[in-house]
Amino acid sequence: MDTFLQEAIKEAEKGYNEGGIPIGSVIVHEGKIIGRGHNRRVQKGSAILHGEMDALENAGRQPASVYKNSVLYTTLSPCPMCSGTILLYGIPKVIIGENKTFMGEEELLKSRGVQVEVVNNERCIELMETFIKEKPELWNEDIGEE
Repeated sequence: MDTFLQEAIKEAEKGYNEGGIPIGSVIVHEGKIIGRGHNRRVQKGSAILHGEMDALENAGRQPASVYKNSVLYTTLSPCPMCSGTILLYGIPKVIIGENKTFMGEEELLKSRGVQVEVVNNERCIELMETFIKEKPELWNEDIGEE
């Protein structure tokens, strides 16, 4: 398995162990992680700290040229908010751990020229299936459902 996806999974597991939603992400520039994060909506009482958003926040301000030469790894298919941010910063490639438990805006990303690769990693699927079973109301809140 890809080392960077493993790092995103570690972030997801961290989120789960903190009582949050098990979605993790890392941003890689020229073979080096420049930002890592996990969904911290519960932990921080945040409306926007999804895994990808947390990783971007932790990467700090970067020149556009950095994002345009980066790869974003995420354990789950990116939602509309995170996909919009990927497009805003021009991140050209996204590696997705799984899209079986949630299908995000992959078609939008592809239509805008982003290279999208879904690996359907068993650990990513297991983490989300376990979480959704344990806390369906929290999951529905996270994706904007009733």
